[in-house]
Amino acid sequence: MTERALGRSNLSIRPFILGGNVFGMTAGREASFAVLDRFVELGGGMIDTADVYSAWVPGHKGGESENMMGAWLKESGARDRILIATKVGMMPGGLRPDRIREAVQGSLDRLGVDTIDLYFAHKDDPDVPLDEVLGAFGELVDAGTVRAIGASNYSAERLAEALRVADEKRLPRFTVVQPELNLLDRTQYEGPLQQLCIDAGLGVVTYFSLASGYLSGKYRTVDDIGGRARGPRVKPYLEGRGPAVLAVMGRIAGETGATLSQIALAWVAAQPGVTAPIASATSVEQLDEIIGSENVVLTGEQIAALTAAGAEPGA
Repeated sequence: MTERALGRSNLSIRPFILGGNVFGMTAGREASFAVLDRFVELGGGMIDTADVYSAWVPGHKGGESENMMGAWLKESGARDRILIATKVGMMPGGLRPDRIREAVQGSLDRLGVDTIDLYFAHKDDPDVPLDEVLGAFGELVDAGTVRAIGASNYSAERLAEALRVADEKRLPRFTVVQPELNLLDRTQYEGPLQQLCIDAGLGVVTYFSLASGYLSGKYRTVDDIGGRARGPRVKPYLEGRGPAVLAVMGRIAGETGATLSQIALAWVAAQPGVTAPIASATSVEQLDEIIGSENVVLTGEQIAALTAAGAEPGA
């Protein structure tokens, strides 16, 4: 599989990133280890996690995903075969420099590694000056604790400002961006942010690439989401453009032999500026399916049909 340069980060990855949000949450030790083992066996490149995963679950405090990955790394000895991305900024303290220093050490300890390949600001923190945020990240880069830095959930305006501040004050630049992007949720990336990423040569890795599982085709009625944790997030897709998108995906599935999940991820990977989509799996079978999206090549007509079906009214 041909790798893609991840912006100017000096990292390169395959057009698929394994999401680690489920590890220690909906995937226990046995399932997590099986998925991670299989990912390495298949030659997978990067795993994405965050210090906040999964603090929203009753009884959790954050760090569960990193702890699970750390236990697996220790048992598997696979550290030199994968790249690790994690994040700071969603927990109390936001992106204050002292919080970044504390958080990165916590992530290193939980993961059991000496270096994080890609460290994201998980969301913008308008209460902390950008030069202070970038300065704190710069300390980590200079120390060799972090290889590259990225920005998640930043607006085009704030990202442009961060790049300007970095250049003016000779601080490290964000080289990778992580926005939400899927066939039904496109406003965060499409438009000014997408153009900025292309113009500035930034790598782009996308989250919620399967719209919380809706684009897998598993959830077509209210009954399908009954009692599921994803129910509230998926329910809005059941109306409006959701069914029309699934119908077009079904036609393309018949043309290509690909599954709906593979088509959804292949569409994301084909978008201008995108380096790779992120998607998670709770079983080996699920991983085998979604990583197969790397081999799905959509035609121009198919991409256009999908794009039109998922477009906001009036777009």
